[in-house]
Amino acid sequence: MQALWMILASFFFASMGVGVKVASGSFNTSELVFYRGVVSVIFIALVLHARGTSLRTPVPMMHAWRSLIGVLSMGSWFYAIAHLPLATAMTLNYMSSVWVAAFIVGGAVLYGQAARQGPLLVTVLAGFAGVVLMLRPTIDQHQVFAGLIGLLSGISSALAYLQVMALAKVGEPEGRTVFYFSVGAVAVGSAGIAFTGLTPWSAVSWQAAAWLIPIGVLASLGQWCMTRAYSRGSTLLVANLQYSGIVFAAFYSLLLFGDKILLIGWVGMGLIVLSGLAATVLRTRALPGTPAEEH
Repeated sequence: MQALWMILASFFFASMGVGVKVASGSFNTSELVFYRGVVSVIFIALVLHARGTSLRTPVPMMHAWRSLIGVLSMGSWFYAIAHLPLATAMTLNYMSSVWVAAFIVGGAVLYGQAARQGPLLVTVLAGFAGVVLMLRPTIDQHQVFAGLIGLLSGISSALAYLQVMALAKVGEPEGRTVFYFSVGAVAVGSAGIAFTGLTPWSAVSWQAAAWLIPIGVLASLGQWCMTRAYSRGSTLLVANLQYSGIVFAAFYSLLLFGDKILLIGWVGMGLIVLSGLAATVLRTRALPGTPAEEH
């Protein structure tokens, strides 16, 4: 039952992606991060107050590090969503499992144990082949930079979710973890706005403005469900169920935005999903006792 929280989280994140894509027509990435953070802070604070959960934490630096890396991942993801098909941006963000596997293989090479990581190396190469296939259409459309930012979101999300699991292990409630992540989004978004400036509301479409509150609420619900899934469910099963988010995103891409995903893109998406699933399983064998997934 706990693993179903990840399916729900994936649905919320994909739905949030719809809002980000619509709102990005009027707001820049820093503004979206800021507004998402403000709405989430208010929403989560009310929920925590109703549940009687204190905001005082014994591990403030762990929250600070999780928030910094998490907001970097979120900002990169928002930028990718704004400039790429939603399904493509979502899939690149879910590359975290493959990236962690690549780090393991790299470490094995440095210590002369590469032969023992042969199957894991194959999954990494398959994942990167999938990236090449997915990004081929973006290269043709001069969207290489957005594709690279999407890859960055996957790398940083791997680090961020390591911190999510570390916070769960020291007993931090999921609501408190989500709250401080949202505070970090407000801080980083404010810093970004200081450089980019605010978009005049006279230039904002009502469709974009209408999505600001849902983006924050959906993101908060997604974070809450994801944290609950990893802290209370089987990490291996939860890690595999996260890829349901790609299915939701593909559905939204085709139905709402009319994105044209070529066959080569679908093949690349499939390779990334399969390599991510394989890397998750193989990684638990390569490093027994470590988390199955950090996305």
